[in-house]
Amino acid sequence: MRAIRLHQYGAPEELRLEQLPDPVPGPGQLLVDVEAAGVQFVETQIRAGRMAGTPLAPAALPWAPGREVGGRVVAVGSGGDAALIGRRVAGQTPSDGGYADRALLAAADAHLLPDSVETGDAVSLLGTGRTAVALVETSAIGPGDTVLVESAAGAVGALLLQLARTAGAARIVGLARGKAKLDLVRELGADAAIDYSLPGWTDQVRAAAPEGVTVALDGVGGEIGRAAFDLLADGGRFVAFGFSSGDITRTAPEEVADRQLTVSSYFGPPTGNRGPAAQRRQTAEALAAVAEGRLRPLVGRRFPLADAAAAHTAIESRETVGKTLLIP
Repeated sequence: MRAIRLHQYGAPEELRLEQLPDPVPGPGQLLVDVEAAGVQFVETQIRAGRMAGTPLAPAALPWAPGREVGGRVVAVGSGGDAALIGRRVAGQTPSDGGYADRALLAAADAHLLPDSVETGDAVSLLGTGRTAVALVETSAIGPGDTVLVESAAGAVGALLLQLARTAGAARIVGLARGKAKLDLVRELGADAAIDYSLPGWTDQVRAAAPEGVTVALDGVGGEIGRAAFDLLADGGRFVAFGFSSGDITRTAPEEVADRQLTVSSYFGPPTGNRGPAAQRRQTAEALAAVAEGRLRPLVGRRFPLADAAAAHTAIESRETVGKTLLIP
């Protein structure tokens, strides 16, 4: 089979297309003919060497990237359910290797796909869907809330706009860059779409939300995240789920206490709404919402498997909206 591997950290061109033996499914595993593989922002950072020394980095090179895959089951491990052969499934690989023609999934974690859900759409929800559902749960969005969504044209942000509306938010403000992304943010349900790459964007948020933001969902971190934090009304909720700026949002405990704010993060111990059972439920909920027409997945670009380097370049240059996929 063909697979993408990384032999040394560096530019996207370090991703190489190679021929490798097909994986062999062990007990409790499925072998899948990959129809679509998701590309995550964090994978671009691992490839560049920026995550070295963290739990996210591979223990050694070469590394075969890719966790999110969808396709048809072609084999099951010993003791597995042979009735799954030929069925479409989507899930996260147990140890990377998703940028490939074939990949392994844990049978217990694979989601059977209804005919109404396209494989690429399902893959786009594997990480982002459960994250967005968890963020709405963590922030307890409900009627009367004014919600600020950073990177609102991104894979998670696009879902948050829709889920916040479904949860009853009174007003939603989406942040993005450039006219095309701002138009998309409005199309996905934001009451106001603001370009946070331009000076004075915080004044525009204040004008759109004169009573203050009650929930800020931070996927950027750094200066943008800090500005979003400052836009919160007293008693508001701030939930971090990313740091695409390269830095986290920094706050002081005393200012959080003085303003009676709640600050939390999607990252941390795998407990509560991040435990394995919760994550499987959240992914299933997102997939069900798509099947029922209540949630629109956003797949921005699809690249051939051999063009994995181009996919990484597009993500790092912020050319993409929504989820980026590789198609073997």
